[in-house]
Amino acid sequence: MKWLSRIAVDVQPLRESRDFRLLTMGTLITGLGTQATLVALPYQVFVITGSAFLVGLIGAAELGPLIIASLFGGALADRFDRRRLLLFCQLALVAIAAALAVAAALGPPPVWILFVLAAAMAGASAVERVTRSTTVPGTVPKERLPAAISLTYGLYQLTSVAGPGLGGVLIAAFGLTTPYVVDAVSCLGMAGAAAMMSPQPPTVAAGGHEPVLRSIRSGLAYLKKLPAVTAGFVMDLSAMTFGMPRALFPVLSLTVYHAGAAGTGLLYASVAAGSTVAALTTGWMSHARRLGRIALVAVAFWGIFIALAGVVNAIWGAAICFALAGAADSVSAVCRSTMMQTLTPDAMRGRISSVFSLVVAGGPRLGDIESGTVASIATPELSVVSGGLICVASVGLIAMAFPQLPAYDSAVLGQEGVQRQDLEDEALEASELI
Repeated sequence: MKWLSRIAVDVQPLRESRDFRLLTMGTLITGLGTQATLVALPYQVFVITGSAFLVGLIGAAELGPLIIASLFGGALADRFDRRRLLLFCQLALVAIAAALAVAAALGPPPVWILFVLAAAMAGASAVERVTRSTTVPGTVPKERLPAAISLTYGLYQLTSVAGPGLGGVLIAAFGLTTPYVVDAVSCLGMAGAAAMMSPQPPTVAAGGHEPVLRSIRSGLAYLKKLPAVTAGFVMDLSAMTFGMPRALFPVLSLTVYHAGAAGTGLLYASVAAGSTVAALTTGWMSHARRLGRIALVAVAFWGIFIALAGVVNAIWGAAICFALAGAADSVSAVCRSTMMQTLTPDAMRGRISSVFSLVVAGGPRLGDIESGTVASIATPELSVVSGGLICVASVGLIAMAFPQLPAYDSAVLGQEGVQRQDLEDEALEASELI
């Protein structure tokens, strides 16, 4: 059917690029194991301590390493062969998952060991995520980049649906050791894929590489030259900080919808399910030009659906709203990622991608704090509704503060007539300007 071919995600990147096939399959395999561990670790901490507070502190333990590793990871991705760096990250994740498996097999470990390993995994995952994102443009032609981003994002969201379920089944059937073993084996799959890829060397700036700390500062300073990309970061941070009430899913399920643990799982899965369906039906975006405007509208719909979820009184109605919100977020994420990869010269791609990764990973954690605080002061429903409405309001403010975002046109390689070669030259000279 012709209409189906227009919306289905374009799989041409998989057909045309061996490296992209390897990267995609490795990402899919590793994602399932990673998501299983994301269920096992908080479950293990709660079983050992019985403290929801300590479970929440896992995120706090992960935040510092995530920030530092994301920024350093971007500098490393602009300095070393990205394929080799991806391989090293995966081997580090294998070692960490294996350590978690050994700790679980030997009996209840001291909780501090779990926090240390969680922090180490967050750091290694941050570098891996930045490196993988930076590698994608080097594996496909420029005209296939939107399709490649849609496909990788959709498959990642698919693991977010299936992975937690897999983790729960493995824990129930075989105990806590098994999901960690599965995670370690899955990371070996990605390591094998990276080993078989062709080299992915970054563009070397004129005059050679800067010292790492100076390189990070150069990358952050270069964001001033990419206002549309910066606007996307600000918009996503706002959407996740005010409009992501995932910390309230257990509270809503138990106290509002009276649906128990199954209802909690449904709410978590609904956002990822909506994101998956939307990402895998974004074939139409390969021909879209006004990606900035599409992203603005998508984030506005995200906020609207989140607010609606706070006023419905049945769990299935809330799940539908969260799924629709996830779909809108998926469209926004693909638009923002495509703009970032298109506008960023290769010499800066790792460092700019590190900021993108930091926003994506850190925003929901800030959202946990915001939604939990408002819910404790008022009610969970008010927290959800107010967060969604603030998100909608922020869209208008961001569009006015960053007019380059709604003005973005993919037919032009940059805003205000800036050409690709100009961007490349400025990136190569950035070290001399800092």
